[in-house]
Amino acid sequence: MTERPATYAQVFAVREYRYLFGAYLLSLLGDQLTAITVAYLVYTGTGSAALAAAAFGSSYLAWLTGGPLLSGLADRVPRRRLMIGCDLARALLIPLAALPDLGAPALVALLFVVNLLRPPFVAARAALMPEVLDGDRYPVANGVDNISAQIVQVVGFAAGGSLVAVLSLRGALLVDAATFLVSALLILVGVRARPVPTRPTGPGRLDSTTGLRVIFTDHRLRAYVLVLWLASAFTYAAEGLMAPLAVQYGGGPGTVGLLLAAAPLGMAVGGVAFTRFCPPDVRPRLVLPLAASSGTVLVVVWTSPPLWAVLALLVLAGAGSAFAIPLNALFGRAVPSEYRGRAFGVAITGLAGLQGLAILLAGLAADHWAPTTVIGVSGLLGAVAVLALVPLWPRRAPTTEVPGAPLEQPRTTSTAAEPSAEPAHQSTLG
Repeated sequence: MTERPATYAQVFAVREYRYLFGAYLLSLLGDQLTAITVAYLVYTGTGSAALAAAAFGSSYLAWLTGGPLLSGLADRVPRRRLMIGCDLARALLIPLAALPDLGAPALVALLFVVNLLRPPFVAARAALMPEVLDGDRYPVANGVDNISAQIVQVVGFAAGGSLVAVLSLRGALLVDAATFLVSALLILVGVRARPVPTRPTGPGRLDSTTGLRVIFTDHRLRAYVLVLWLASAFTYAAEGLMAPLAVQYGGGPGTVGLLLAAAPLGMAVGGVAFTRFCPPDVRPRLVLPLAASSGTVLVVVWTSPPLWAVLALLVLAGAGSAFAIPLNALFGRAVPSEYRGRAFGVAITGLAGLQGLAILLAGLAADHWAPTTVIGVSGLLGAVAVLALVPLWPRRAPTTEVPGAPLEQPRTTSTAAEPSAEPAHQSTLG
């Protein structure tokens, strides 16, 4: 691997990545639009906030169930074909929500099925990326994806509400379906067909526990995943308290919006700084310090500082969460190609589960203590958790690594005895 950082122009010069990037944005936008539109349908049809929340939050449950069961398809089916199939299936299922007399439980179940198609899509794309991009272009592309995801998250929520307001519900659902159709077309046209990764022989190598075994029997993968899970969970817990936090400061919906936008803004700024101005060989050395800092800065919220200071601290926490960018590529390059889909599936499933659990626990705690106190304590626990993982962090890593190489392959080490240049907001992988 070259030690010179890749530029965005060099990343987008790769034709396959341009099409993958466009498909990624459209699929992500489609997921956001679908969640909002169906949640609105459920709420207007039933008046139940609980059912609407269940519809909107079904993506968490889909990852917890579909992640372990379906992400392995990315290692058993050609990845390009799998991505196209997932997009086409979502495009066909989403318009069903517009059928007359479809009850709220059926709508929630339909959205759950649609969300089940996201884990295999994400796992296939994550497994394909190291084969499309070489050298420093791979971690820089991860940074581009991560930054774009933050922007799409905000735009998707805003556009979803606008579509429901401007178009009929059926029209909004057709737009949702169209995003997946165009995504499938981009992958079909711009991504080269590749065969199924070579599978090692032997019993049990393709069962549902393979991803867990691959990760937790390798000291590097185990350290990468634990840092991602723990740092992200404790930092992400704050996002579930933005509404009560706004009330604590005497604000309304506008304040909630500002608070929710702060961390993604910080992540976007941190991602640009990481990928454009940080040398490749330095990025891995910053993973642990940034992961710890993403929680540490939130400890100050415990003191109930002015609102402008809280916003600044959330931005800093988001910037610290950019540690996921080099961590992503460290992980992706360390997993053999034939296991990559299942390994990413396990990593993202665990991430989604812990983030959802962190939000739930933070909400329960905020019923007894001030939101600022809960956020500060959560940040402190996150920083302590990351520091506790320091002894597990690999001290020697290859300066050159072939994507998909066996984990046992002998590797040369860098003179700095640190991981070489590799890398999702704190929630993204792949």
